[in-house]
Amino acid sequence: MTIIELPPIDLSTPTGPMRTYLVRPTAEGRYPGLVLYSEIFQVTGPIRRMAAMLASHGFVVAVPEIFHELEPAGTVLAYDEAGAARGNQHKITKTLSSYDCDARAALDYLAASPHCTGKLGVIGICIGGHLAFRAAMQPDVLVAACFYATDIHKHSLGQGLCDDSLDRVGEIRGEILMIWGRQDPHIPREGRAIIYHALSDAGVQFQWHEFNAAHAFMRDEGPRYDPAAARMCYSLALELFHRRLGEGGR
Repeated sequence: MTIIELPPIDLSTPTGPMRTYLVRPTAEGRYPGLVLYSEIFQVTGPIRRMAAMLASHGFVVAVPEIFHELEPAGTVLAYDEAGAARGNQHKITKTLSSYDCDARAALDYLAASPHCTGKLGVIGICIGGHLAFRAAMQPDVLVAACFYATDIHKHSLGQGLCDDSLDRVGEIRGEILMIWGRQDPHIPREGRAIIYHALSDAGVQFQWHEFNAAHAFMRDEGPRYDPAAARMCYSLALELFHRRLGEGGR
């Protein structure tokens, strides 16, 4: 399916305008909506390619800049030590309520879009996996895909390093896909176990997959990229999205 990248828009949030990038199928019609959450580096080339891939499978995709109140619009952090340090500082400078308000703004935009069926899902990578996990607590999110979501097991997202994501897992009403790399030092076996048991104890409908891969194995540049594992992960996510959100184009 061919796609079109629309001009970015600035969505209103309590902490200022949030630059958001939009990709959808070229064919006229309405399609399910996905919010794609990036890594700490914001909307990089790999994230843009992921958005394009998702749109090509029949989704309207919105990609917000997760640190919009901390960086000028359009800022992309480099995949280097300086970029990682800056992004990691931002993730604990921004307040938890700001992350949640941003999620609501992106979801509301998609729900009101004439190109969207109103059925909504979320997907995220790294910190974006954690943001997708939290967005899944919104009542209109039917499905979420979270790739090696950081900081959930440590309660360390946002200002104060005391997020309540694990405490609120019972608010997840849709189906959630959790994907991990066993060689990822950011989410060790013990951390993954904490999340697994929290989801199970809360009765959440979820899938759980672990790959012999390092952190960032989905990123299609750099030495940790595992294209075979990434292909399987995309298949899992797309199956879930199509099954729970339906088809578009009509």
